[in-house]
Amino acid sequence: MVGQKTKLETYKQPHDWRRTKIIATIGPSSDSYELVKELISSGANGIRLNFSHGTYEERERQIKWIRKAEDELGRHVAIIQDLQGPKIRLGDFEGVIEVTKGQSLPLEHKANFSQTGHIPTQYDLSAKVKRGERVLLFDGRVHTVVTAIREGIVYVEALNNGILIKRKGINVPDTDFKGDVITAKDRSDLIWGANQGIDYVALSFVQSSEDVNSLKKLLSGMNYRAKVIAKVETKSAIDNLEDIVSESDMVMIARGDLAVETPAESIPVVQRKIIGLGQLHSTPTIVATQMLISMTEELEPSRAEVSDVATAVLVGADCLMLSDETASGNYPIEAVKTMQRIIRYTETHSPLSVSFKSEKDPSMQSAISEAIIKLAETIKAKAIVAETKSGATAFNISSRRIDVPLIAVTDDERTAHQLSIVYGVVPFIRPIDKKAATKLTEFLRDKKVFAKGDIVVTVSGKYPGVVGTTDTIKVRMLD
Repeated sequence: MVGQKTKLETYKQPHDWRRTKIIATIGPSSDSYELVKELISSGANGIRLNFSHGTYEERERQIKWIRKAEDELGRHVAIIQDLQGPKIRLGDFEGVIEVTKGQSLPLEHKANFSQTGHIPTQYDLSAKVKRGERVLLFDGRVHTVVTAIREGIVYVEALNNGILIKRKGINVPDTDFKGDVITAKDRSDLIWGANQGIDYVALSFVQSSEDVNSLKKLLSGMNYRAKVIAKVETKSAIDNLEDIVSESDMVMIARGDLAVETPAESIPVVQRKIIGLGQLHSTPTIVATQMLISMTEELEPSRAEVSDVATAVLVGADCLMLSDETASGNYPIEAVKTMQRIIRYTETHSPLSVSFKSEKDPSMQSAISEAIIKLAETIKAKAIVAETKSGATAFNISSRRIDVPLIAVTDDERTAHQLSIVYGVVPFIRPIDKKAATKLTEFLRDKKVFAKGDIVVTVSGKYPGVVGTTDTIKVRMLD
């Protein structure tokens, strides 16, 4: 029967539902159906596919595993296609290159180091960088500055001693890519992904809202219905932060490259700012990178990592993401279980509540959401049950970080998948019906999620299944 997928963790009481969601990355350590299923059963609400690695055949197999597992487990799971973006890395060369402070280093796209002495790069920096801009080599370990650009060769001066190893990352925090962040490989990956039922596309190295808009137009032209996640990992993105957040469907705080391009001490403040802007613009946020990184080798996380996860929960992030921990670590399942345990404890014992900054000029959707929330809180409703076609109503209510549990009812399976990684939202699929919310409420009462005397606020529209028609709020005491 349509709509039976969501089991609400064997129908626990609403106050027991976990609100902060978890995303896990598939990799060599989790590349089997059994492990994918266990990631989901252990608490993963979304699965990230990193398109910097792997083949289409592998991805197709993994997508089938995810959908099979969610059907067997009775859960909705979001699939995220994470695009590689510009591959700004050192190229291949033998051995280790020693660097001395003050030394001039020639960087050339696809150079043969043994023949020319030029250090190879996998991206043609000569077309982008300018004199005086910083080039950070080996993931920020060797700082250099551009002194000249001649005949396709970028000459940089080393600002410290260090070493260079092949294929290590390059960061260029001062360089403007002028919208050139969607590569030919990304376009090929998008063409492939358009027919795979993927729910989100994550765009790497976003610098401005124009990058996000370009991807949206590209997806629209392909009839690719995925929502766009902007990965904030560059200095330029920080400079254009609010425009990026308002244009994106979701924002990922990619703290790895971000900590190289901006001062490390600024990351906690930037993270909090992004989460706050996400709540203001009803844009869900993901905190990513090294959340439980010690669990790639150890069975238990460090105390600092536990605090890091808990802090992200306390300040209101929608999702927390595991990367190496589940992709290449020794304990992928334990990492998900650990993150879930930290989230549950923090949400249950939190001494803080997330404050919401109201919009200066609220839209009609926002005004309706405010009315729903105020009513539900005033009458101490057990839950809000909201009908939604596109998910917009649920996104908007969720952004307020209210204490009242939020259940979304939709006839669109992709919308249900997308809502599965939005804070506090539990999605259900039901056929288009003027009484979809009412019928779901009765179903949950029969499953003893609700009880006699519970008060539920239902939200619906005059035209079920039509985007943007939410106009009816009802209060119901269950008999």
